[in-house]
Parts: sequence; structure tokens; C-alpha cells
Amino acid sequence: MADLHELTAFLDEQLRISSIPDYPGAINGLQLENGGRVERILAAVDASLSVVEAAAEGPPALLLVHHGLFWQGAKPIRAGFYRKLKTAISAELAIYSAHLPLDFHPEWGNNVLLAHALGMENLKPFMESKGAAMGLRGEWHGTRDELKARLEMAVEGRVHVCPGGSEAIRTVGLVTGGAGSEVEKAAAAGVDAFVTGEGPHWSYPLAEELGLNVFYGGHYATETFGVKALAKVMAQGFGIPWEFIHRPTGL
Repeated sequence: MADLHELTAFLDEQLRISSIPDYPGAINGLQLENGGRVERILAAVDASLSVVEAAAEGPPALLLVHHGLFWQGAKPIRAGFYRKLKTAISAELAIYSAHLPLDFHPEWGNNVLLAHALGMENLKPFMESKGAAMGLRGEWHGTRDELKARLEMAVEGRVHVCPGGSEAIRTVGLVTGGAGSEVEKAAAAGVDAFVTGEGPHWSYPLAEELGLNVFYGGHYATETFGVKALAKVMAQGFGIPWEFIHRPTGL
């Protein structure tokens, strides 16, 4: 058993929650507390109703998510949102969300862990947003098909490719999640390939016009890495079990 506020103090400090700007709906940090006792660490990408219902089956837990409870902003507490909060509170389920602070983390972040899974080398900051680098760039030596295969292995699923650039790839820019709208910035940075989760329809023809290879690995699939790593570190450090709740969206 662990104390909730000891766990969240550790997370706040390590993820630099108070110093990294984010989108208004992110509300990083402890979003829902419980009575203070935590017997399990759970991890998921989204604080969805199905995730909360699964997390509620067991003793008091801390649920770590990448996308928290308030992405749609303030709204009436009814229907699915009411059921979600009622289920969590009744089950003594605390919920902690870390969006950009987890994307950016140099050790447990989605970006760095996916870059390592792809075998990218000599990593450097890539593409600035909100005063910080959104992702990473690095060296990668192989073909477009080989990079696709490596990415499919990493995300354990289908990868959609826009073959807008050269077949040979030497430099890769990577931003997990929904950064496909940034293809122009990626092309301007001079990389051969841009790896992200998803993008708008227009990002594909624009990438072709810009001569850029774009790899869409899935928003959900590219953002499972950070919460898993964070839950594992927490479980080891505080001596409690952890589990990943897998609820893929296919997007």
C-alpha cells in the first residue's frame, strides 16, 4: 500500500507538471483524488468510461492517463461523464493525468521511448511548440519500407505511409500523437521522414507536395509508451503492482 499524496508529489516533481505549458483541457496532475490509500497503479492512454470501469474492479488504485477527464472543457456532469465520475469515486479510484509533460520527458516520454524502439540515433530536439520541443529528430539508416516495418513492430499495428519523399531515409523527425498537421514544419526542418500518430486529410497531399515521407502510426498506438513506463517506475519505487488497461481506438 502507498500514500496517494506521496505518489502524486513524486509525479509532479519528476514530470515538472507546474512548469510545462499545455492545452487548456489537459489540466495536468491529480484530477480526482481518493481517500489517500493506493494499492495498485494502473495505466491507460485515455480516462474513458470503459477504462474507468475496468480500473474500478479491484482495491483502491491510482490511474495514470495521458488524456484526462476534461479535454472537452467544462460541461454538465450527466450521462457518460456522470457514470464515469460516480464509478471512479465509488471505487476509490484516483486519476492523475500527464499530457505534454509525459510526451516531453527525457526518460519516460512517449517521444523518446518510440525513438528508441525505432532505433533512432543521436537524438536532438525537434519542432518547438509552447516554448518546448514537441519531439525528437535523429539519424536512421534504411529504406522507407524498413522504417514502416520497424514502426509497425513498435506500435503493434498498422502504419499508414505517405511516400512523398525519397526511398532512402537518413534523418527522422518524430512527434507522437496528433501532430500530422505540422508536416510543413517537419519538411522545413529537413528530415527525410516524419513519424507521428495521426493527421488531417490535407496533411497527406501537402506532404507529397513538400517531398516528405510521413508515417502515421496511430494517435493511440504512439502514446502507450509513456504511461506504461511511468506505471512501471512507480510500481518498482513504491512496491505495489501495476497493470496497463488496453483500450485502443484505432485512430
